[in-house]
Amino acid sequence: MKPFGQRSLPGRFAAMLCAATFAGGCVLLWHAGVARASTGTGRAPELLTYASPVELLFSPDGASLYVLCQESDEVRVLDAKTYASMKNISVGRMPRGFSLSHDGARLFVANTWDDTISVIDTASLAVVATWQVGAEPSSVIADREGRRLFVANRISNDVAVLDAQTGTEEKRLAAGRGSSYITASPDGTRLYATHVYPNPPRVPTPGGNRVPPKSEITVIDASRAVVVDRMPLDRIAHSFHTALSADGRLGVTAHLHPKNLVPLAHMEHGGAFADTITLFGADVGKPVELPLDELERYAVRPFGVAISPDKLRIYVSCEGSEVVTVIDVHHALGFIRTHSGDFVQDLSASANYVTARIDVGRDPRGMTFTPDGRRLLVANRLDDTLSVIDTRTNRVCATVPLDGPKELSVLRHGEQTFYTARYSFQGQIGCANCHIDSTFDGLTWDLEPDGFGRDIVDNRLLEDIKDTEPYKWNGGNPNLPTECGPRTEKYFWRSENYDSLTLTDLVVYVRSIPLRPNRWKLPGRELSPAQERGKAVFERANDKFGKPIPESNRCSYCHSGAKGTSQKSFDVGTKKSTDNSGLLDTPQLINVALTAPYLHDGSARTLEEIWTVFNPEDKHGRTNDLTKDELNDLIEYLRTR
Repeated sequence: MKPFGQRSLPGRFAAMLCAATFAGGCVLLWHAGVARASTGTGRAPELLTYASPVELLFSPDGASLYVLCQESDEVRVLDAKTYASMKNISVGRMPRGFSLSHDGARLFVANTWDDTISVIDTASLAVVATWQVGAEPSSVIADREGRRLFVANRISNDVAVLDAQTGTEEKRLAAGRGSSYITASPDGTRLYATHVYPNPPRVPTPGGNRVPPKSEITVIDASRAVVVDRMPLDRIAHSFHTALSADGRLGVTAHLHPKNLVPLAHMEHGGAFADTITLFGADVGKPVELPLDELERYAVRPFGVAISPDKLRIYVSCEGSEVVTVIDVHHALGFIRTHSGDFVQDLSASANYVTARIDVGRDPRGMTFTPDGRRLLVANRLDDTLSVIDTRTNRVCATVPLDGPKELSVLRHGEQTFYTARYSFQGQIGCANCHIDSTFDGLTWDLEPDGFGRDIVDNRLLEDIKDTEPYKWNGGNPNLPTECGPRTEKYFWRSENYDSLTLTDLVVYVRSIPLRPNRWKLPGRELSPAQERGKAVFERANDKFGKPIPESNRCSYCHSGAKGTSQKSFDVGTKKSTDNSGLLDTPQLINVALTAPYLHDGSARTLEEIWTVFNPEDKHGRTNDLTKDELNDLIEYLRTR
């Protein structure tokens, strides 16, 4: 394995050329699974395709290992004993989750950018059907009878119920915001669905979303396909995988506990995030949140969880710290029974039950036990490797490289830098803590540079942000090298770490983060009648009474250009008592439908509230003359941007 940050010479050369031509000749291209950096110099573009494994499954007979590869859009089938490649099966774009039917005859793959499910026959190892489903399906699971499939849709915030034989959708079940990961109980009677963004507050909050984030585990009765419980996860913003013990009496969910209601200043004692799990089930009683962190040894972004077959240990993959954390179940339950109160902030608590931290590869994600339980396999997304852990010694006994390029491209190194926590003070956080899956987190933050309790800011989307400078809501950062370099090191990492090449690669990666498909656009990119009417409102120069709208107060003036920003600052009347200035950088409109809450401080829960609650004086566009239907049309058009 190469040391962190080591790249091939072509990659270094391309990075230096790009660094010299950010404002000129550097052109960045991205396709899922293909990283390209073209310098405009006549050199062939760098073209490296990585596997990026995210999830793992063994076949029921234990002979095959299925590896879900997100960037190469494949399921790779390996021999379970030798890990030799048997077959690569192409699926849809950007697969995120997969599962086997109860009899093991079919493998279902959720393709997030295609909005499809690939159905693979495990005997022929071929895709036998492709079913269209909801918006951004992120995981899929079948019931034990083979009658229904349950699909978590990240954009529509629901779980779709499909006929398992035909793919026909029966209904949708409301889930948490960013519904993403579903786990079945051992007997198959219950399904547990988590979500990656916090649920919005039930009522508007005048100062923005300054209430603790709330999430849930949505519990579904599989036989009736109905929601039977919503297990609250208080102060949790981002939940990932869930695991249950073989006897069904112990469940565990991995998640992030942000500390976004206080100024992001005191980093020495975990001042930004707590990395935690929640234990639930008959062995626990009332659900209990347990911290995984200890001082200078943080378990950054817990993602995958697995409970050993004998229920003695819990394993948690931690993306940013690049470890698997091992928890002694008996000690954890004993700690819960003998300690009351809120101990999530206690950085000495985990010493009572965390027994090992196993170094694995970069960005570890999904995990699975071998059929005999003696090995635990971990998918290292940004290494293209699998770590094999001996569960008797809790040590890595083998590292399995997946077929693919051995060189490290500029974009790949930049992505590794984005996801790791090793650059921050005491290894506490990484860029991906606040930009989940390189997007956003749905939270507002009190960042230190503007003063404590001042300039509360909503976290903005990173997709396709190149050429939208300046950055920050106050427009204070002129370019991405400043935003990602000195500002991040000073106010987030609390240390100066990036060398010039690492910063260059990080900036190249951030500039290349792709724009996911827009689900509100029609297939031919034409507009619907409602969207056409909304476009007319967006572009109008006169209000309904024939009065001219000043150019600076027209939607199309501030939100001009292909990305919906003039790259200028304006006062749109949304200044709060905590704001230092009313002048705000015009945000781009790219995929604006996905990024609630809205306004600079997150005070608007929906697009509608921007104009129905927070625009009384018509400073944020002339909208008070619009009917409800006309405002709906405007919003329908904005959703296509």
